[in-house]
Parts: sequence; structure tokens; C-alpha cells
Amino acid sequence: MSFLLTIEIVATATSLSYLFLLIRQNIWCWPLAFVSALLSIYHFYESKLYFESMLYGYYALVAVYGWRNWSRPKTPLKVSTWKPEYHIITILTGTAFSIGLGYFFETNTDADKPYLDAATTIFSFVASILEVRKILAGWIYWIIINGVTIGLYFSKSLHIYAALMVVYFVMSIIGYQQWRKDWLKTA
Repeated sequence: MSFLLTIEIVATATSLSYLFLLIRQNIWCWPLAFVSALLSIYHFYESKLYFESMLYGYYALVAVYGWRNWSRPKTPLKVSTWKPEYHIITILTGTAFSIGLGYFFETNTDADKPYLDAATTIFSFVASILEVRKILAGWIYWIIINGVTIGLYFSKSLHIYAALMVVYFVMSIIGYQQWRKDWLKTA
């Protein structure tokens, strides 16, 4: 078994454990997210998916922020929602950044699929912060991102990561349903 394949398998296992605990709003999801992110940074860099590599660097920081945010709330965090105008601004801004970064990486690096890589990365930044803040719509962003990322990873022959995204896609639907139930109890 190659070194990269071993990293991919361990990163996948820790990612699945993280998501399982996140759905249950268990704080121990964050250390698992951190380990998975560190392993994935290297793997995606070696696969020339530079935005994905940077994204996982961001995920490592989000894991630290998530741990801190969930462990020290002044009042317990509850699932909440965002106003529609926040989504409109986020989608327009995210699209503009995706186009700009995609163009930059297309013209200045050997990146493969720079626009798709940029878009999944930019919107993953947003979805990560939404989950740390327990914003319900974060799961909808993840459903879309994970669906698109399945194709991106298969196109790069990252079959284990692609399979992970299939599981993430399904678990994002489950996460949305579970968090929605919790939100309805407090709304």
C-alpha cells in the first residue's frame, strides 16, 4: 500500500468519525476534524488540488475555532437560521471569489480544474463557519458542495475521497434533518 493511500484511508476514517459526532453536536468532533485536516493537506497538495489543500488547512483552523466556540459558550449554542439576504450576499460574493481565484490559478499554476476547485473551496469556507455557529443552512451548503466534490475527486482518481464525499453527501442530509428537528424544538 502506498504512503498516499494510507494517508487517504486514515484521513477518511477520521473524517467520518468527525461528521458522525458533528451531527450529534458532540464537541469531540473537533479533534477528529483537526487530525483529518492535517493528513488531507498533504494528500491534496500531492494531487495538485491546491485549493483543496488550502481548504484543509482552513479546516484545521476551523477545528480549533470549533473546539473553542463549543467548549466556552456564554450560553449553550442552539441551532439557528440565517436571513435570506445573508445567503444572497454569500452566494454572489462566493461566486465572484471563485471566478477570480479560479482564473488566477488557471493562469499562474499547474492546478487541475481550478474553477471547480476554487468554488468548492470558497463555499466550504462558508459552510464550515456556519456549522461552527450551528446555522442550519450550513447543511444545505454541504449537500451541494459534497455533491459537486464527488465528481471532482473521481475526475482525479481520488476514489477513497470520492467515496467519502458520497457518505458526506448522505450524512449531510441526515445532519440537516437532525439539526432541523433540534431547531424546531427551540424555534
